[in-house]
Amino acid sequence: MIRARRIGATALALTAALALSACGSSETISGGGDSSGGDSTVKVGSAGFAESEIIAEIYAQALEAQGITVERTMQIGQRDVYISALEDGSIDLIPEYSGNLLQYYDDSSDASSSEEVFDALSEAVPEGFEVLDQAKAEDKDSYNVTKDFAEKYDLTSLADLANVDEKIVVGGNPELKERPYGPQGLTDVYGVPADNIEFTAINDSGGPLTVDALVNGTVNVADIFSTTPAIEDNGFVTLDDPENLILPQNVLPLINSDAAGDEVVKALNAVSAKLTTEALISMNGRNQGEEKASPATIAKDWLAENGLD
Repeated sequence: MIRARRIGATALALTAALALSACGSSETISGGGDSSGGDSTVKVGSAGFAESEIIAEIYAQALEAQGITVERTMQIGQRDVYISALEDGSIDLIPEYSGNLLQYYDDSSDASSSEEVFDALSEAVPEGFEVLDQAKAEDKDSYNVTKDFAEKYDLTSLADLANVDEKIVVGGNPELKERPYGPQGLTDVYGVPADNIEFTAINDSGGPLTVDALVNGTVNVADIFSTTPAIEDNGFVTLDDPENLILPQNVLPLINSDAAGDEVVKALNAVSAKLTTEALISMNGRNQGEEKASPATIAKDWLAENGLD
């Protein structure tokens, strides 16, 4: 991979270290740099939401199936925190989403298609890290409204929000307020008047609190990940994004290059070759629905179904 300059260690490194000491093993083992994977340990982490942990478990168990030792540190937190964990060596590998990661490293990129985003991201990741093959599976931020609200204002697209004559209350993770596809993006790209948008921070990554806020009217537009079963369960209307305000978000591994031995890369690329959006929706449903299946169980079943166990 071609990679740009290394991003320096951030002020959040200490935060990441403290978070990891609370939720993961305190043992420090360097990542596997040999080409075979050998007996080296790969330290796998996840972001602070269930789908990331499920994918991280898939990565971890796929590596273990190839005889590679894995150390897990799940539910680390948001991107700034787990990127710091990668930078300080607390973890070696984490599932990522192509578009958002590109904007994290290069917010000036004009890439728009899935392939363009992946190519730009491959160049933008700092020296010492790389992204491996991306999956067809995609989970992206999506703006959702209730069926009643959509019918009231004839909403099908984000562009239609410019015609809403009441306050648009957008609910989402706190960082959405400053993201390029957040409220300012709705104004810049779709002409929604800035003075008609109000932002409400809901810190659960589009989870039950965000869903409840949309159902009960605390917000009337909610940022919910597109693979969340609650969208269909509640009959929400996902507003189209014809101008690609939200970039493609293919799932892919972000890994420390020292840990990217041949066997590690082969195992992770095999996962990406078979992971689909439909599979993500199904796995999220098992985790969030009545079954409440654990990420480890879901990962084990998916790997078995796809001949990767």
